[in-house]
Amino acid sequence: MDKLRGIQLFVRLADLGSFTRVAEAENVSKSMISKEISRLEEDVGARLLQRSTRKLQLTQVGEGYLKRCREILIKLDDADAYVEDQQGRPRGKLKINAPMALGITDLGKMFAAFMAAYPDIELDIHLGDEPVDLIEQGFDLGFRVTSQPFDTSYIGKPLTRFTYRICASQSYLSSRPAIENYTDLQDHNCFVYSYFRGKDVWPVEDGVGIRGNMKVNSTLFMLDVIKAGLGIGFIPNFVCRQAFENAEVVEVLAEAKKPKLTLYALYPARDFVPPKLRCCIEFLEHWFEDHVIN
Repeated sequence: MDKLRGIQLFVRLADLGSFTRVAEAENVSKSMISKEISRLEEDVGARLLQRSTRKLQLTQVGEGYLKRCREILIKLDDADAYVEDQQGRPRGKLKINAPMALGITDLGKMFAAFMAAYPDIELDIHLGDEPVDLIEQGFDLGFRVTSQPFDTSYIGKPLTRFTYRICASQSYLSSRPAIENYTDLQDHNCFVYSYFRGKDVWPVEDGVGIRGNMKVNSTLFMLDVIKAGLGIGFIPNFVCRQAFENAEVVEVLAEAKKPKLTLYALYPARDFVPPKLRCCIEFLEHWFEDHVIN
């Protein structure tokens, strides 16, 4: 058997917790994954997993084996990265997770420039706003917008800062009660972004509870509904910037206190950062110095 392949699949299975999810990620059949794990167990002479219809659970031997397998894969990556570094030409694949709106509005231009500069690096980019565990999902790099500290298993490189805007169309405002104070928002149709940590409390001044007839997991989708004159949204500036320039929306309570958040490039902490990842981080830092998105 290909033992290294078996080890890689075993670690992936431990992370994802499902033969089906691993099969989907590897683009192979579930039975093939099961056979590879069975071969690995036969090769090491011990059962590594307890299988049931509901969940997978590592045996005591499996837990110890997993820890050592992770160390092996990290060392292997480091060995490959060492050779890559000595050759002075970064290459290989980078799996990247980025917010949907930021990916569509700004990061496409940045990564196009990166690909032109480093043609031997293959990018596997996943856009989405749902919370993702970068390590569990096998991402080399992620983009996160936050004011909170990171888990110590990650390193975060600050790239840029941006603000929020309270957006509405002129047609909506002209037919509704005036908004002169942030508490007036409570009487308006304010849309909720599904992944916003504050949920139905916007961090405007001391915080204001809002309600509305739409909850959505995309700020770009929300912006289109705002343009149609149906409600108000609390949206990052890079999402609504073009709409302001085109006079499709206006800003409500422009002088009110709102949070400034930082965009980070986030990657798992490790002893040796692969050259392809190091080059990407450095490129990101320089690109954002020259391109203001806030």
